[in-house]
Amino acid sequence: MSDTVVHTTYPEQAAQLLARIDQDPWGSVRPSLYETARVISAAPWLPGEPQRIAYLLNEQAPDGSWGEGPERYRLLPTLSAVEAALAVLRRGNTSAGTTRRLTASVDRGLAALRALPPAGPWPDTAAAEILVPSLVARIHEQIALLADDRTDHGTAATGGWLPGPGPALPRGYDQGAPAYVAKRYAAAGGLPVKLHHTFEGIARYIPEALVPDGPDLLGSSPAATAARAAALSREPAPETVTALAAVSRRYAGSFPEAAPIVVFERLWVAAALAGAQLPAAGLPTVRQWATDLYDPRGVRGAPGLMTDADDTAMAVLVSSLVGLEHSPDPLDLFHNGTHYDCYVGEDTGSVTANAHALQALGGYQRRHPGTRHLHGPRTAGVRDWLVGRQLPEGPWPDKWHASPYYATTRCVSALTRYGADHASGAVEAAVAWTVDTQRDDGSWGVWGGTAEETAYAAQILLAAAGPRPERERALRRAETYLNDGAGDGHHPALWHDKTLYAPGAMIEAEILAVRERLRTRHDANGRQTTPTDAEK
Repeated sequence: MSDTVVHTTYPEQAAQLLARIDQDPWGSVRPSLYETARVISAAPWLPGEPQRIAYLLNEQAPDGSWGEGPERYRLLPTLSAVEAALAVLRRGNTSAGTTRRLTASVDRGLAALRALPPAGPWPDTAAAEILVPSLVARIHEQIALLADDRTDHGTAATGGWLPGPGPALPRGYDQGAPAYVAKRYAAAGGLPVKLHHTFEGIARYIPEALVPDGPDLLGSSPAATAARAAALSREPAPETVTALAAVSRRYAGSFPEAAPIVVFERLWVAAALAGAQLPAAGLPTVRQWATDLYDPRGVRGAPGLMTDADDTAMAVLVSSLVGLEHSPDPLDLFHNGTHYDCYVGEDTGSVTANAHALQALGGYQRRHPGTRHLHGPRTAGVRDWLVGRQLPEGPWPDKWHASPYYATTRCVSALTRYGADHASGAVEAAVAWTVDTQRDDGSWGVWGGTAEETAYAAQILLAAAGPRPERERALRRAETYLNDGAGDGHHPALWHDKTLYAPGAMIEAEILAVRERLRTRHDANGRQTTPTDAEK
């Protein structure tokens, strides 16, 4: 009797993914070395430290660095890991074997930091301008304190070992930035919510009276929460220990940079799957998500974060996909006169957030023509702002993702639907750039071919109007690449938070939907298939 291969259909796979996400209260993301090291340093009282120390030691790369991606992205996680290892060594409560491993790890980590290029460009990750100087200063302090310990107590816990010189502050960063930021807000009498997620960068410079209080994770960040506890003169509140311990259990002792991520995950997954068609079995789930997540005061990506235009726009968009006419009016909170800020007080704009806002506004106007006098001018303004942000070669960059393929597919998707003739040249340039940058194996990628970026690139080409031989060849090669298993398993970290991360379920949804669109893009007569409702 021969084995029977069972092929799961797209609707079945999509429905299973939605059901799995619905049952996960945390979200699909790997632990963060940076975040876990910050908790090691600031929260020695939290159960599970041996697991975290083992994770830190095991994650060190052969060259002595920590983190994912190219070397410029390894600066912050390596600083975090070295400082955490020094903090553990100063506490002197590890076994002799672990102490030896930690001292060797610090030596290799410091060597890796010294080997980094002295100047960037450094990635535009969250609050790097305060996190990097803060950690460099803390490493130098830890080294000085270890030297004092040896002078005062002889060999101490490290057997007389002392690390080499601390790292120099890379060019492009200001050593005084953390203290300056803290002083500015101390003078104002309060700390804005936008600094909660990265509070660990200024925690040592903030007067205790201004340290944010509360029972939950500060800024949805374990590192910020641990730093808050360390900044207070009293013992950690039981609620703080409980909140951190719950995240630690979910991630086997370690921590992600944001917990939970379910708002972002559910909105982005639903939108991605709608590109091929939301499965009927999953519609009630997505409808419930949209009902629960939409907020007329603005939507926040996680409980401790600020409301933001990106999540608000996506909540409006996803609502429309399942027949819920939630108004785009909350986006008014973020309009700055020309385009949308991600959040109030933002320093640098995001093209992907504005592309999502364009889709939310444009779609709402099409369904409600009577609102064009209200939303039409802003739609046109955002369209023009997006076109003006395109690079001469054709792509768009964005601060939330290391790869231009993510931002470019978002912009192309919005502009092909709501940009009219004003954006046709920009779309053509993006399509040409995408065709030109395909790799020999059929993939796309900023550092190397990935299934995630190939899915984005394929979406760009699928959005282009009319049959084109070069585009069809590129799509066939992409389909072969994705169907050969490139989208299965581990996905490189390409998304920006404090360091790089990979939202696994979202990436899975993008790849799954694009595979289905590639499979069905022609009917039996070879004609282009009709766009889905989400593409119209």
